Amino acid sequence: MVFIVAEIGVNWDGDFDLLRNMVDKAKNAGCDAVKFQAYKKEMVEKHPECSRLVKSAISKENINVINDICNEIRIEWFCTSMYKEIVDVLDPFVKRYKIREFDGRELLENKKTGLFEKVLNTGKEIIISSNRSPKSCEFYGKSNIKWLYCVPKYPCELEEIDFSELSDFDGYSNHHPHFIVPLTAAILGSNIIEVHITSDKSKDFIDDNVSFDFDELKILIDLIHKVEKIKK
Repeated sequence: MVFIVAEIGVNWDGDFDLLRNMVDKAKNAGCDAVKFQAYKKEMVEKHPECSRLVKSAISKENINVINDICNEIRIEWFCTSMYKEIVDVLDPFVKRYKIREFDGRELLENKKTGLFEKVLNTGKEIIISSNRSPKSCEFYGKSNIKWLYCVPKYPCELEEIDFSELSDFDGYSNHHPHFIVPLTAAILGSNIIEVHITSDKSKDFIDDNVSFDFDELKILIDLIHKVEKIKK
């Protein structure tokens, strides 16, 4: 079965009512997990939407409410951790971690980072995005480390996506606005599909340009399940 992750990320704007609605719709669409992001204010302070980003980051102040919502709806949640101190906050709640493409670049050079070591020491599954094959990396092939092919551009063009080495990865993290791309990744054998979601593209949420609304998400997941029936 393909493990389908709905990246809520920064598109909930720190609004718990909106979050509950998004988590519920992701669950009903057939997602296996929802994902958030954790970063420090100083990491986004130059962004024009800094205040909105800060409200959307996982923190000590909001983690219990987020956990309660996901538990109530009965869907797994986890997080892209962008600094090592947040790992201690997350660890009682999650069973896997995500490392973004930017923070995974040194790993491809066989260099451990403080963030990676902190996450590795939890003993839990780690999902790492990468723009190039991790096959020569010393961390490749480890049972608790999964790799997702990712083009780190919001949004990317079809011509920038190269699935020629997709078989070196466990899955695909999408930044293209059409669901034909993650569907193609599933057809080609990806076991993990991660896509951004939004509640309403007319509301101008920060990552809307790479996000699917829930109608698109449902179509994508239904098609992936059809693919699963015919794959050998």
